[in-house]
Amino acid sequence: MRIQLKFFASVREALGVSDETVDVPDAVATVGDVRRWLRMRGEPWSETLAEGRPLRMACNHVMTDATTRLSDGCEVAFFPPVTGG
Repeated sequence: MRIQLKFFASVREALGVSDETVDVPDAVATVGDVRRWLRMRGEPWSETLAEGRPLRMACNHVMTDATTRLSDGCEVAFFPPVTGG
C-alpha cells in the first residue's frame, strides 16, 4: 500500500523532511503501525516518534489515534501537540 506522509513543526525540523510518499509493508495497517515502522529507520526517527513522546496524528485531515486503519493513498500526518493562550 502506498501512503503520503506529512510532518509539521518541530517534528519536521527534527526529521529534516516535510513530506514523502512511501510503500508500507503489509504488516503496517494502522496509523500506530506507521509510527512504529518509521521508528525502525533509526535516529532521528526513533527518538522523534518514540512511543512515550507526545505526538498528534491525523489521517486524511482528521485527528486520529493509533488504531485508525490505513487505506491506499491516504495521508498520515504527525505533529507536536499545540498549546495556546
